[in-house]
Amino acid sequence: MLWVKALHIVFVVSWFAGLFYLPRIFVNLAMETDAASTERLLLMARKLFRFMTMLAVPAVVFGLWLYLGYGIGRGAGQGWMHAKLALVVVLIGYHHGCGMLLRKFEGGRNTRSHKFYRWFNELPVLVLLAVVILVVVKPF
Repeated sequence: MLWVKALHIVFVVSWFAGLFYLPRIFVNLAMETDAASTERLLLMARKLFRFMTMLAVPAVVFGLWLYLGYGIGRGAGQGWMHAKLALVVVLIGYHHGCGMLLRKFEGGRNTRSHKFYRWFNELPVLVLLAVVILVVVKPF
């Protein structure tokens, strides 16, 4: 089970790298006026989104394996796990939202400013903070 846990952590960290970086590309796309630079940023965003999707899948699969293997989350005192799983659902939704925003940029339909994307970029940081606290401290 320790191998599964190690792989889960590696894939989660890698997925988060993408969740942190893609919205930064969106910040630059929202500010860019040069067509060649926009195309280069879109290419980077497309490749990153594909790669981070490939990282998210094993992160979730190994997490589910741990959940089922350890039997965590069942019974009294396991509220932290339910909260963590809810935050994982939020992250999957955020990931999906990034894909929708990328498609808007690709179609030239972005209506949001770079300031929006700067704030949007902070959500995974807050979720990561909450998840780490829940897993390490197990407050409830």
